[in-house]
Amino acid sequence: MMDSAEFEDLVYEALETIPDELRVYIDNVHILTRMWPSRYDLQSAGVPPGNTLLGLYSGVPLTVRTSSYNLAPPDTITLYQGPIEAEAGPDPDAIRALVRHVTIHEFAHHFGISDERLHELGAY
Repeated sequence: MMDSAEFEDLVYEALETIPDELRVYIDNVHILTRMWPSRYDLQSAGVPPGNTLLGLYSGVPLTVRTSSYNLAPPDTITLYQGPIEAEAGPDPDAIRALVRHVTIHEFAHHFGISDERLHELGAY
C-alpha cells in the first residue's frame, strides 16, 4: 500500500488532466482523501452490504445551483485509497488510472451528470 502522500499526489495529477475549459467552472469544491469510507459514507451513497465505495461527491451540483446559492459550505469529493488500491491491485499505473477515473467521475457529479447518464455514456 502506498503512503497517503503518494496517493494524494496521484489525485493532484488527476486534477491536472481536467481540461481548462471545464476547470474554470469548478466552483466551491474541496478534495479529500480517506483511507476507507465510513459506515455513514456507504449508507449515504446507498452502497449495499458487501460492496465498497471508491469515491463520493457530496454537495450541490452546478446544474441545480440558483442565485440563492451563497455562503454555502464547499462541496466535497472524497477518494478512498484502500478500496481504490484493492480494486486496482499492486500495479502503480493501474492505481494511477483508477484514481484518474474516480476523480473525473466525481467531478461529473459536480457538473450535474448522474450515475445513470454516466452508464449511458459508457463512462462508468
